Amino acid sequence: MPQPAARLLATPRRQLLLEHIWQRTSLSRQQFGKLYRGPIERYAELVQQFPASESHHHAYIGGMLDHGLEIIAYALKLRQSRLLPAGATPETQAAQSEAWTAGIAYAALLHDVGKIAVDLDVEDSAGRVWHPWHGPLQSPYRFRYRKDRDYHLHGAATGLLYMRVLDTALLDWLSGHPELWAALLFVLAGQYERAGMIGELVTKADQASVAQALGGDPAKATTAPKHALQRKLLDGLRYLVRDELKLNQPQASDGWLTQDGLWLVSKTVSDKLRAYLLAQGIDGIPANNTAVFNVLQDHGIAQPASDGKAIWKATVVSNAGWTHSFTFLKLSPAMVWSSAERPEPFAGTVTADEPTFGEVSSHRTASAPDSPSDLGEGPQCDPLFDLLSTFGASAEVEPLSADAPETASDRACGTDTPSPTPASEPDTDAPTPSGTHFIKWLRNGILSHRLIINDAKALVHIVAGTVYLVSPGVFQRYAQEHPVISALAKLERIPDWRWTQQAFEKLHLHRKQPNGLNIWTCEVQGPRKARRLHGYILLDPSNVLAQPFTDNPFLKLVEEAPPLPTE
Repeated sequence: MPQPAARLLATPRRQLLLEHIWQRTSLSRQQFGKLYRGPIERYAELVQQFPASESHHHAYIGGMLDHGLEIIAYALKLRQSRLLPAGATPETQAAQSEAWTAGIAYAALLHDVGKIAVDLDVEDSAGRVWHPWHGPLQSPYRFRYRKDRDYHLHGAATGLLYMRVLDTALLDWLSGHPELWAALLFVLAGQYERAGMIGELVTKADQASVAQALGGDPAKATTAPKHALQRKLLDGLRYLVRDELKLNQPQASDGWLTQDGLWLVSKTVSDKLRAYLLAQGIDGIPANNTAVFNVLQDHGIAQPASDGKAIWKATVVSNAGWTHSFTFLKLSPAMVWSSAERPEPFAGTVTADEPTFGEVSSHRTASAPDSPSDLGEGPQCDPLFDLLSTFGASAEVEPLSADAPETASDRACGTDTPSPTPASEPDTDAPTPSGTHFIKWLRNGILSHRLIINDAKALVHIVAGTVYLVSPGVFQRYAQEHPVISALAKLERIPDWRWTQQAFEKLHLHRKQPNGLNIWTCEVQGPRKARRLHGYILLDPSNVLAQPFTDNPFLKLVEEAPPLPTE
């Protein structure tokens, strides 16, 4: 049944959120009711009990409303440390202060409202289709998520609905402040990059609310780069679990699903996740496993063990009596499957070696409440409110990169190379790494633009009319995309990339220097500095290029070394 706004907002947690929002304004209760409470009530009646997502953040009945209130509270707390409009005189900033505060709140509240227009199929008890532009629901309703939905469309769909939440008087008021009005419209059109400070605050507040809902650290989420690595990792994990990894095998397996968690063998999933993302052309994936684990834990994707680290040590026991101990990442099953899609749990047990909070076994059934509002411990125990009491502006941080130095937070996840070795059987359908396969991978990568040519950070350049392969970078990239090389290289006691390099050299497709050396040096002349690259030159560029390319003008071969003296 659809509910009135007063009832939807009556839970203790939502009331406390409203109180926090009011405290971030300088308004009387009457003014607050007009500028904030009114739009929030109209929003509540429009979104009703819809979740904010199907299986990601706030994926429960009423999650959309909770997310809307949380993100306003976060955004207004961040707004307190900003003087807006930026660069204006103090008198102008003071005169426009309340308008900018309200504009930020409206942008935060409405940023996801387009989901109910494009992500859901909604019908009433008579089977009639409901669209949100019809106005609030008036009769019993049901809904389901569209299987073919476009995950990027909801940002553009916000424009269909914001006039259902903001009345004409508010729009008249906001349109009288051109800079604010433009920024707000850009956010409501999903163009955050054009929305200036408002776009930045809404993005940070959204990240904080999502991280808090997933069990992560909202304070760290607010410092995440704009192109968040954690989302790429989560999408990659979902693909692997659904389509690649072997689960619940009676013996060797990539992971096991229990009632309260999805246990994935840590090194196996990290290697395969990195390989999958690199194969999709996604760069910037940390080469260090601990850095990957750190991102997954910081954003609530990986649940912390009792020692606060991402890595769990647990023992698997099957009904047939097979048992083995592994190091795991533990995820919430709701991040991967909806309740209808979730597979049957493992028939055996997965028991944490170090019990958490007095629990002996982590395979017990955990019944979660339908909504955080139903928690019996009360809103004062919610980490959200501890955070709001101290939440402030944060400095930007650099995104994680493959060659970033290890930090203390990286080391918090445990050792750099957590065991065990992959537990599942080799994938017989996967290509066998070899020198020939490396060349094929190189050609396909260039054709699909997953491997870029002549870019500042490219691993492939055109020099002296042929192909120049940067070493060891190009071999490292191939090895990362094909984790099975690790076992082959271990047999020969050499690094993964070195195994690939040797396999390539055996093909004799590269040009040697007169002194017999394989490696050629290039000088790189950039606008600010010069450096050197080392790599291989192919005898025939058509081995990897489907069409000729122009030489990179910033690279120049260093003069050939003199021949080695002969006896």
